[in-house]
Amino acid sequence: MNATSTGALLLCRADPETVRPLAHLLREQMLLTRAGGEWSVLVPEGKPWRGTGPGGGDPEPVDRVLGGWASALAVGSTWPVLALWWDGDRAGYTLAAGFRRTVGYIWLADGTPVGEDEAMRTFAARLGLDPVLDLQALEELTRPDPEADAEARLRGLLAVLTRTGLTLPPGLGPGESADRLRSVAGAQRGAERIEWAGWRDAVRVELDAVEAGSLGPWVRGPRARAIAAAQLAAGLPLLLWGVRRRSGGWAAAGAVLLAQGALGLAYHRAREAAERS
Repeated sequence: MNATSTGALLLCRADPETVRPLAHLLREQMLLTRAGGEWSVLVPEGKPWRGTGPGGGDPEPVDRVLGGWASALAVGSTWPVLALWWDGDRAGYTLAAGFRRTVGYIWLADGTPVGEDEAMRTFAARLGLDPVLDLQALEELTRPDPEADAEARLRGLLAVLTRTGLTLPPGLGPGESADRLRSVAGAQRGAERIEWAGWRDAVRVELDAVEAGSLGPWVRGPRARAIAAAQLAAGLPLLLWGVRRRSGGWAAAGAVLLAQGALGLAYHRAREAAERS
């Protein structure tokens, strides 16, 4: 691993269709492609770690940039995000899952482990790995081994994850330069470019994802319209009854039902108008 081989990957335990909406919100140009049955991979098109940091200071290290992206993706999702990174001096990973504290591990370029053993145990638990066989393989990566450099350590980590369905395309792995990673990712079948197109389009993409998911029928469509109409039908008489009885609680319940019903119908009409425009 040489000084020019800085690279980074974001591995998401979800299919590309699920990852796409949140990836847009990173406001970074990336390539998204499948990495096995249950995984997707995001490859940065740019090299933000070579730019200046906040306030025009020194460039941010690649691990800090990737850790921030992984945390941002994980907070808005129900699936874990694994950031892999390497440069001329070190290599490592950061695992983010929901609002929980991120966990990571680092190896020096020659493979010397400088992380905490507890990190590997937490890593295995959060990814649902085998607590005996998989954890034993991970703990081997934390022990001195003069034959294994940092690149080999990351490949060992990925080998364990193949048991979860992770399969990276050839050429998309530790030790490759950012340019090489981008080239390989772009050549994959079904690869797509993620670009920031403004908040309006980002919100539209997010709504499309919600409607296409398991909550879709309850958000838009005949079932959603029927629920909204029922809320209006039940809310109005309940509100009037509460006002006549001077019952603040029942009146408030009626007002809430009315508001939810009105918002449901308004959302449906707004989405139809947006699609026609």
